[in-house]
Amino acid sequence: MHPTYKKMLKALQGKEAASPEKVKEPEDWALYILKCRDGSFYTGITKDLERRLKMHQDGKASRYTRTRRPVEILYHEKCGTRTQALVRECAVKELSRKKKEELVLSGPRKKGRAAKKCRKVRSRVVSGTASD
Repeated sequence: MHPTYKKMLKALQGKEAASPEKVKEPEDWALYILKCRDGSFYTGITKDLERRLKMHQDGKASRYTRTRRPVEILYHEKCGTRTQALVRECAVKELSRKKKEELVLSGPRKKGRAAKKCRKVRSRVVSGTASD
């Protein structure tokens, strides 16, 4: 992982741990993996998966997916807070393609320390809507 990201994530985690009285109920942040038209994977986080998928399909979500449409959602997992989702996103982005493919196929089992706070869910897109 890039040192800048490590530093940023460490600061976010420290902030979250230092103020337990400010900790709210877990939010509904999710990590997702898309498969683009060219076969590449795109990993991101969101609070509203359906809205974000529509933005990707419309070419309004990211520069990367804009030129690789249509996209298909292969995988998503609930991560609770934004910090947890960002930490998990960085961990997944560091994985090799083969490991990401294994993650997509893994289903609801939890693997490794980074995944302990996140619930994994496999999904497929049917006519542009995500379904579990």
